[in-house]
Amino acid sequence: MRARTPGGGAGRSRGFGAAPPAPTPTAAPPTAAPPAAALLAAEEAGAELVARRAAGHPLEFGPCAAVEELGPAVRCATLRVPVDYARPDGEQTGITVSRVRATGPAARQGALVYNPGGPGGNGMFFPLVAGLPEWRRVGAAYDLVGYAPRGTGRSGPPLSCQDPAEYARTPTRAPSAVPGPAEKRERVSAARSYARGCARRTGPERLASYTTLNNVRDLHVLRAALGEAKLNFMGASYGTYLGAVYATLHPAHVRRMVFDSAVDPDPAGIWYRNNLAQGPAFERRWGDFRAWVASHHASYGLGTTPEAVQSGYDRVRAALAREPAGGVVGTGQLHSAYLKAAYYDEAWPDRAAALSAFLRGDPSPLIALAAPDPAASAEGENATAVYTATLCNDAPWPADWETWDRDNTELARRAPFETWGNAFLNLPCAFWPVRERQRPVDVGGPAAAALPRTLVVAAERDGATPYPGALELQRRLGAGAALVTEEGAGTHGVVGGRNDCVDRHVERYLLTGATPGGRVGCAPHPEPAPVSLDDRAASTRGHPRALLPPVV
Repeated sequence: MRARTPGGGAGRSRGFGAAPPAPTPTAAPPTAAPPAAALLAAEEAGAELVARRAAGHPLEFGPCAAVEELGPAVRCATLRVPVDYARPDGEQTGITVSRVRATGPAARQGALVYNPGGPGGNGMFFPLVAGLPEWRRVGAAYDLVGYAPRGTGRSGPPLSCQDPAEYARTPTRAPSAVPGPAEKRERVSAARSYARGCARRTGPERLASYTTLNNVRDLHVLRAALGEAKLNFMGASYGTYLGAVYATLHPAHVRRMVFDSAVDPDPAGIWYRNNLAQGPAFERRWGDFRAWVASHHASYGLGTTPEAVQSGYDRVRAALAREPAGGVVGTGQLHSAYLKAAYYDEAWPDRAAALSAFLRGDPSPLIALAAPDPAASAEGENATAVYTATLCNDAPWPADWETWDRDNTELARRAPFETWGNAFLNLPCAFWPVRERQRPVDVGGPAAAALPRTLVVAAERDGATPYPGALELQRRLGAGAALVTEEGAGTHGVVGGRNDCVDRHVERYLLTGATPGGRVGCAPHPEPAPVSLDDRAASTRGHPRALLPPVV
């Protein structure tokens, strides 16, 4: 998801998971009691009622709205779901759905629903992969179904927490590696203001409806409305957590599930500790990028050691702090652009080339790379709002700034690259204007014994959803869960054309239900080749074999 630190931070992608030990926060009391058991029971009963109704009234697909830019082969529909499942006949909202029918109807195995994560990621694009040769066999067996979760895109009124023009204002400042008292006070004030804006622009009752549990209920109704007794599902990043909660609550309705780049589902980590755990993992991936650039000194001239590359980056950051490039690329935009290097190694060549060009006196590649697109401001603001609301509603967060300050100060000493950016992005959750937070579902448990075989895939050096989360998810899903690891790699989002070994396991599972059993490794995909300064335009085409847009 293209998220942004409220009050002036870097636009950036997000994803979630746990990593090797991070500072343990002091437990803070929840801001309010969890929802009563009676209310939860009423919501679940409402979801079952709506699903039964949907099964008798299949979705009616027709041409997609032009704004979706999906082309004539993709068909779209709107699924009606209640804002509050405890009142199934109350206010309704629409979930937009996209679909391409299976091309081999004689071998059709059902619908495959995809969620790209975030939360706040819009999966309407998914059916477009049907046109790629790598998806031919899966596309022959399955209807490929994407959707925009509630509040995202055109699904109901888009959730909003601030004016998109304010969201898009540039240049912005990235957090300091060691923020001082004045900067911290400014960021705390911005977080309070952002949280208040969410309630003011959305309304407290509707704001409280953006939860993983409601996303699961919507998915349950979507399954029924597609005419499927059991769900075939592929989720990436946050989508793995959504799928895992679905599997826990509805094991009898699961057929096949692929979990790509797994969130650690341990309830103790949702979501404060999981975000702390990203710090060391992002630091490691930032180090991988710098080491790669150093190994290609002949192409970029940025030094032969990671330390030398860091020095060059720091010089660029200092220059932008003095004078934003083109008047629009400040340190916030710089950090956003280079955080992508910690997500996707195919981003490495153009990032290295832009640094090199800037230090040689040409800021234009960096401006082209990092300047935000004003036309995308409403989409970005919406995605950030859904991300924030879902995470803040999903679990209790520390309500005292002192806990955040202590934990992140300690963590930033060994993981300075992204620690404070992550902290300030999520800080509105400390001041969240919703009376009752959810309690995270204990994924797995007795439901695991009733699940069919499932497949987890993960990159060993992933920064956004660190590898221990994949191990924990596999453990919780029971003996039928298999784990495919891309060893020595760290790109976030393993499925999708980067690694033939991984994709063979995923295709075989989707087509036959067979898994490798237990755990199996795949060699890493090749690192990108360097791009010369005269060949920068080629880097904008992205990864030539990517089957999906970057997951979130």
